[in-house]
Amino acid sequence: MQSEFFMRLRSLFIILIAVVVISLSVATGGLFWVLAQSPLDLEEGGTKLTPEGAIFVPARAPAMVSLLVNPDRLEALLQLETPLLQRRRSRRELDEIKSGLLAKTNLNYYADVKGWLGNEVTIAMTSLDYDRNPENGRKAGYLLVVSAKDGEYAKEFLQLFFSRSAIAGDADLVFEPYQGVNMIYTQSRQTGETPLASAVVGDRYVLFANHPKVLRDAINNVQATGINLANSENYQAALATIEMPRISIAYVNLLALTKDLEGEPTELAPTLTLAFALDPQGLLAQSALSGVVKSEPPQPLLSEPIQALNYLPSQTILTAAGVDLQGFWQQILTGFGENSPITDLWVESLARWQDPRGLDLPEDIFSWVQGEYALSLLPDGAEGKTRWLFVARGEETEKEDIASHLSHLDDAARERGLNVGTVKLGKQPVKIWAKFVANGNKIDADVQGVLTEIDDYQLISNALDAIAKVTDANFKSLAESSVFQDAIAPLPSENNGYLYINWRKVRPLFEAQFPGLRLLELAGQPLFDRLHSLTLTSIGNREGVSRATMLLKIGLKN
Repeated sequence: MQSEFFMRLRSLFIILIAVVVISLSVATGGLFWVLAQSPLDLEEGGTKLTPEGAIFVPARAPAMVSLLVNPDRLEALLQLETPLLQRRRSRRELDEIKSGLLAKTNLNYYADVKGWLGNEVTIAMTSLDYDRNPENGRKAGYLLVVSAKDGEYAKEFLQLFFSRSAIAGDADLVFEPYQGVNMIYTQSRQTGETPLASAVVGDRYVLFANHPKVLRDAINNVQATGINLANSENYQAALATIEMPRISIAYVNLLALTKDLEGEPTELAPTLTLAFALDPQGLLAQSALSGVVKSEPPQPLLSEPIQALNYLPSQTILTAAGVDLQGFWQQILTGFGENSPITDLWVESLARWQDPRGLDLPEDIFSWVQGEYALSLLPDGAEGKTRWLFVARGEETEKEDIASHLSHLDDAARERGLNVGTVKLGKQPVKIWAKFVANGNKIDADVQGVLTEIDDYQLISNALDAIAKVTDANFKSLAESSVFQDAIAPLPSENNGYLYINWRKVRPLFEAQFPGLRLLELAGQPLFDRLHSLTLTSIGNREGVSRATMLLKIGLKN
């Protein structure tokens, strides 16, 4: 009986969180002909530029996401922008999402929430451990702030909802006045637990929290404006650099995401703020990274895609491309600080890859790549291993230095017991690092590295067939791919390079490498199931805030 009680009490949280996820995941694609008749003025974004609910969120909060428009308007937009032949399928998918998320609850969005829901839904993780009691482990604080278009209706709903929950769960209904606000929650007679607390503040906001203490802290944040996120200098500075209209704002304290963080993040920690807008291909986002050392160039370095992309196969499922890899690595080390947990994650990830191969990538590769570079991840080969291709061009004056570094790669291969030799792909000489293994009467070559030079570009790979694709007479590059061209078209032409991910092809690989990703996908399944690709580009910094633009290309499920 108790478990059913707690499940029902948390169900309202699930419904309103689902509203945000569903709305962001379906408001995408094919908007050209809709602009004149849409229920949402797309040129102006949502109904406001910043989330008002941030006044309830502490400045040191680990994360917050806000939807700045009524979800029903986005749902109406979805029906307008979806081609006629796909509308029935789109509606069916939306119904499936709602049914799946709300299957075990006794609440209905349309009957219980729609009547009073306004133009903003803000969800925040307010603390990693709201009671700071080491004896009961970490208990994260969660806060939901919903704007109310009818405060009295919202109050009636809350009282009815909690009264029913108290009866069903054998609990006491508690009304607690606090700082001029009437809080309401249920308390189990058997365990004393209070899994959900709520209040209506000023007839404008409906607050839900996973514990009364979290709700009290939220009310305190309004009373003392200097401690809430809305008045945080980092947050305000980041928002000031974002110029585009937006329907959603997301905020993350980056230190809160590091696996070894033991204490609460500070307001001065690096933070990432994102603004989402509608685009014909999906969601366009501008990001602002603040609270780091001002090491990034203020102006973008490029005005067009780099030529190195012409040496990546069109089958590329992930690429990172830009200029001055050495400078980029130094920005990571100095921007976050050498002792930062975020820098540690980069260094640890690099070490896991390079150490078994006897390499020092910052010294052996990064140090001479001051020109163009591009890294490509290709679909699995027949042998079932991930294939990658790295393309780089050093400066003309550094050819001898480049040759010396490449020679060191030969030495590192020999130290690992590999043979170094040269073969030809057509007329193209290719150096290989391989281990020869006797297989009956045959000798098999386990190729572990390949190197060749084309037009002053160095091509390094772990698979011979990756190089073979580039040297083939019928080679089609990533730069020529219409899929990639569509992915970068909405992004600023002046930038510092691209990070491109074909999500549908990369997703299984990421899930295998990062098991924790499945938890994030579970929370945002409607979005992840419809995400085709993600493209990110950096556009320099403004007043110490590093800026980037991102396109999430979204469509119907396969």
